[in-house]
Amino acid sequence: MKAIVYIIAGTAFGIVMAKSEAISWFRIQEMFRFQDFHMYGIIGTAVILGALGVWLIKKYQLRDFSGNPIVFNPKEKTWTRYLLGGTFFGLGWALTGACPGPLFVNLGYGYYAILIAILGAVLGTWLYGLLRDKLPH
Repeated sequence: MKAIVYIIAGTAFGIVMAKSEAISWFRIQEMFRFQDFHMYGIIGTAVILGALGVWLIKKYQLRDFSGNPIVFNPKEKTWTRYLLGGTFFGLGWALTGACPGPLFVNLGYGYYAILIAILGAVLGTWLYGLLRDKLPH
C-alpha cells in the first residue's frame, strides 16, 4: 500500500515538473543567464511550500508511515559545506541543464541523452560514499 502512495506522489511530481517546464534545458539556461524569472518563481514557490511543510510537521509533531516521529537534526554550519556543495551542485545543474529531481522526468519524456547525467549523478553519489570520511563536513 505504501508503494502505491510513493508511485502516485512520484507521478504527480513528474507531471508538475513537466507542465511547469522545470525540466526544460532552455528554461534552466535562461535562469543561469538571468534572462527570465520563470525558474526563480518555481524555486521560490518550492522553498515556501517546503518551509510551510516543515513548520506543519514540527507544529503537529507528524509521524512517518511507520509511526516514527519526523526529526530534523541540525547540521554543523561551515563555509566549506555550502561553498563546495553549492559550487558542485550549481556546476552540474548548469552543465547538464537538469537538477537531480527532474532527471528521471526527462528520461520518461524520452530524452535519452539525460542518461549521461543520471550516470554522472549515480557515479558522483558512489564516489561521495567512498570519500565521505575524508571530506570536510
